[in-house]
Amino acid sequence: MTATTGADVAVIGGGPAGVFAALRAARLGARTTLLTRDAVGGMAAADGPVPVRTLAQAARLLREARNLHRYGIEMNHTTLDYGRLLERVREVVAEVGEHSVLRSELQDAGVVLYEHAGTARFVDPHTIDTAQGVRLRADKIVLCAGGTHRPLPVPGAELAGSHRDAWALTAVPESLLVIGAGATGVQVASVFAELGSRVTLFEAGPRILATEDEDVSRTMAASFRASGIQVREDFGRIRGFEKAPAGVRMVFEKDDVVDRVGASRAVVAIGWLADTAGLNLVAAGVATTDRGYVRVDDHMRTSVPHVFAAGDITGRLMLVPHAVQDGYLAATNAVQDRGATLSPPSSPIGSFTDPEYAQVGLTEAQARRDHDVVVATAPFALTARPIIDGRSDGFCKLIVDRGTHQILGCHVVGERAVEIAQVSAVAIAAAMPVEQFLRIPLSFPTYTNVLGRAATDAARQLDLTDFWDAPERAART
Repeated sequence: MTATTGADVAVIGGGPAGVFAALRAARLGARTTLLTRDAVGGMAAADGPVPVRTLAQAARLLREARNLHRYGIEMNHTTLDYGRLLERVREVVAEVGEHSVLRSELQDAGVVLYEHAGTARFVDPHTIDTAQGVRLRADKIVLCAGGTHRPLPVPGAELAGSHRDAWALTAVPESLLVIGAGATGVQVASVFAELGSRVTLFEAGPRILATEDEDVSRTMAASFRASGIQVREDFGRIRGFEKAPAGVRMVFEKDDVVDRVGASRAVVAIGWLADTAGLNLVAAGVATTDRGYVRVDDHMRTSVPHVFAAGDITGRLMLVPHAVQDGYLAATNAVQDRGATLSPPSSPIGSFTDPEYAQVGLTEAQARRDHDVVVATAPFALTARPIIDGRSDGFCKLIVDRGTHQILGCHVVGERAVEIAQVSAVAIAAAMPVEQFLRIPLSFPTYTNVLGRAATDAARQLDLTDFWDAPERAART
């Protein structure tokens, strides 16, 4: 018979949400146990941002090697050893797992950790069993089990892999079909195109990166096409996949016309589901949304008062920084029961593509619904650092409220786009008027100068010619 252990708080899942939930609960004085199916770190460390960014770095280095001659550096030949690259990916994942997933902090905080415990499931509302025989009874439970890829419900879907299968390939495929042009799909397409695959990117909607600003979507599609990626938007609907001599063939239909396209491999990246299949939520009475995510309120509490949830399993912003915040909030309310909430975050979102893209705040279309705005766009080609680095393609777009002068949104395509967006996120979170932002000296020459150029253009459109003394003048009035 399995022995039962007890805890004040049990956290299910060892990704970013789970780790920070466990740390927060333990530091608040709760006896805390963390159960994780695999290793601490979750998808982010094992097959998410960490390995993806490592592969993207290899793609970046190949690109830079091709441009060395522009700086007087001659190399005879550059060859990709994909096996050695995969070794490097494993090295990085292991090092991150050792040093960057807060394992020592968990130990110092007194968290009881069951790693590689297998799938956890509810036995009753307070009791959790795991596949490896751990039984745990807890007063409060925080669900941080993460997410999993959304499969295509079509015949032959098993012939097409997920993004996880793409990152696990042991060789660069000669050709690759990528179905779905959201953040994950464009990363797969961009990385493997840089590594040498002939890539075709399919998007059922009218434009790739549908949640991005339209200028970003249009520019990214043009950049991909210029780099050799075939981009097929509004392609119709998929009827299924079938085996082909070269690998796999996708059958699709538009306007009653059936078409087929083949490649060595196919990857489906059409969305992300809550990973709830093994949790047996029914035994606890935990409700889910129509899309299968665990339903939570503003305090991260589920339909069961003593059960909380955080991270991808809730279907909120499914990104590492937000998982961390949600885990912290869920644990705070689980231990202290004080109904804490967090202000809506200014959420910088970007992707490790070539070129990079990033956003924070409102798109132009969103902003125009409720605001009178000015839109300022600064091209990278007018900024020193991109010219120095030979990366002058791209732009920074700022959206500013005409009345308050507050920055409402920032959208960037180009080198270091994610870092640029993070700078603007600080200004947006602080409700900073554009003239106040312009008082911040930005180091030269840096990529962030393009943000300063966009802000200067916005100030010009607002007729702010004396912004240097605006704060002092406002303080005197």
